[in-house]
Amino acid sequence: MPAIILSNLGWSAPDGTPVLSGLDFRFTSERIGLIGRNGVGKSTLLALIAGERSPATGNIRVDGRFATLRQTLEPDPDQTVADLFDVRSALSLLDKAETGMATIEELGACDWTLPPRLADALAEVGLTVAATTPLNRLSGGQRTRAALAAAAFTRPDWLLLDEPTNHLDAEGRDALAALLRRWRGGAIVVSHDRTLLEGMDAIAELTSLGMARYGGNWSAWRARKDIELAATHQTLDHAEREAATLARKTQIATERQQRRDSAGARQAARGGMPRILLGRRKEQAERSGGDATRRAERQRAEVESAIADARTKIEILAPLSVSLPSTQVPSGQMLLAIDDVTAGHDPAAPALRDISLTITGPERIAVTGPNGAGKSTLLHLVAGQIAPLSGQVHRPVATALLDQDASLLDRNATIADNFARLHPGATRNAIHAALARFRFRADLALQQVATLSGGQRLRAALACVLGGEALPPLLLLDEPTNHLDLDSIRAIEQGLAAYDGALLVVSHDPAFLDAIGITRRIALGQCAAEVSTGPLGRGASHTNMAAVNSTSDDMKKM
Repeated sequence: MPAIILSNLGWSAPDGTPVLSGLDFRFTSERIGLIGRNGVGKSTLLALIAGERSPATGNIRVDGRFATLRQTLEPDPDQTVADLFDVRSALSLLDKAETGMATIEELGACDWTLPPRLADALAEVGLTVAATTPLNRLSGGQRTRAALAAAAFTRPDWLLLDEPTNHLDAEGRDALAALLRRWRGGAIVVSHDRTLLEGMDAIAELTSLGMARYGGNWSAWRARKDIELAATHQTLDHAEREAATLARKTQIATERQQRRDSAGARQAARGGMPRILLGRRKEQAERSGGDATRRAERQRAEVESAIADARTKIEILAPLSVSLPSTQVPSGQMLLAIDDVTAGHDPAAPALRDISLTITGPERIAVTGPNGAGKSTLLHLVAGQIAPLSGQVHRPVATALLDQDASLLDRNATIADNFARLHPGATRNAIHAALARFRFRADLALQQVATLSGGQRLRAALACVLGGEALPPLLLLDEPTNHLDLDSIRAIEQGLAAYDGALLVVSHDPAFLDAIGITRRIALGQCAAEVSTGPLGRGASHTNMAAVNSTSDDMKKM
C-alpha cells in the first residue's frame, strides 16, 4: 500500500525560527484532513512532501505519484486551462493533425481521446469551459475547480490539497466533496472547512508538540479533543494542588528545622553538652537538612514540570475566546440605504445592476451567490471603496470591511502599528492587551504583517477591527473564515454571536452563517459564464448581469 513516511522531519524559516521539529508520521492511502493552528506549518509540510522545499533535518519517503493543489493560483497572462493539465503541446499537435499538417510520426503520437477526457475531467468539477480558455478570464473559484480537475486528471496515488475550498462557491464545494468521495487513492487535505472535514476518513492534527492521527471525521476529532481538554484541565488542577501541598510541607519542615537549630544554639550557649557531641549533631542536622532540601527541590521541579506540560497542552487544546463591546445600535435605526444602484469595478461591465437594499437596526444579512456574481463588489460599494455608476448609496453610520486578503493592513508594518493606525489614541498597554486576546502576545504583536501566514494575517486583521474599544455599527465581512484555523473560526463565531451591531456577510460556509445567527439572506443571481471557442481557439465569454433578490431566512442552499 502506498505510504508517505516522515522521519525526524525538521524545517526552519529563513530567519532561523523552527517551524517543524522531530516530526514522525505515516500517511496511508486514505482521505486524511490535516488541521492545526495558523502558522503551525501545514502548508510548509505539504511543500516538503511535494519536494518544493528541502527539510533541514530528517527525511521524507513518498511511495507513488502525487499531484498538488495550492491555496492561491496566480496565472501568467498567457496561461490557459490546458496549461494546468500540461497538455498544451498535445492539443497543438491535434490541431496540426486536423489541418493536415502533421507528419506520419506526429500522427502516431496524437492522443485523440484527450479532448473528451479533458471535458470529462472539467465536468467532474462542474466546469464547461474550453481548454483554450485563458485562466485570467476565470473567477478565483473557477480557477480552483480547474486546478482540482487537473490534479486528479492523471489519477495520481496522492492528492495534496491546500485549502481547496477557499474561493469556492457552494456548487464548487459540492463538486470537490463529490470528487473526494469517489477518490480511491490517498489524499492529504489541509482545510478548516468543517463540512469538507466531515467527509474525511481520519484527521491528522499538527501542533507544536508533533502530529497525531485521530480516526474518523471532524466531529469525532472534536469530541475527542473536548475529552482531552477536560482531562488536561484535571491534570493541571491535580498538579497545582500538589504544588500547594508541597509548598506547605516545605514551609512547615523549614520552620521545624529553624526551631531545632535555635534550640541547639541555646543549649550550646549554656555549655550543657560536650563540644564533640555538638559537632556531631550539627553535621547530622546539616546532612539531614541538605537531603530534605534536595528532595523538596526535586519534588518541586517535578510538579512544576507537570504544571508547565499541562498548561502547554491547554494552550493547544483550548479555543480562542473573543468578547466584543456593545455598539448600542437601536432596532429602528437606518444603517444603510442603497437605491436603484448600478456598480462595478469595470464601468463597461458592471457586476451589479439596479439593486436596492436597506439595513435597519442590528440585522444579520448573508450575501450569497455563485463565484463572479458581484458579492465582493457589493461590500466594496457599501464600504465606500467604489462609487456607484448610477443610483444612490446612503450610509449614515461608520462601517468596517474585513476581506479575506486582510487588505486593511499595511503589510510592511507590524500588527501593533496597524492597530495603532486604525485606533488613534489607543495606549501601548491597550494595544497589547487587545492583541493578546487574539493570541498575539508580547513580541508576537511586533511581527511584520508580511511575515505572517494567511491565517495569522486574517486573525491580525480581525484583532485590529474587533479589538478596539468602539466597534462600527455596521460590520462587513468578505469570506472571513477563509484561512482561519478551526479554533479561530469558533472564537469568531462566538464573538460575532455576541456582537450587537449589523452584519453584512459574504460567506460560502453554511456552518459559519448558521452559528452567527443570520436573519436575512440576499442572493445575487448570475448565470454562469458562457465560454465559446472562436475560429482561432480563443475563448469568448458573456456574463449576464447580477440581480439582487431577497430570500427567506429558511433558505439554506445557495
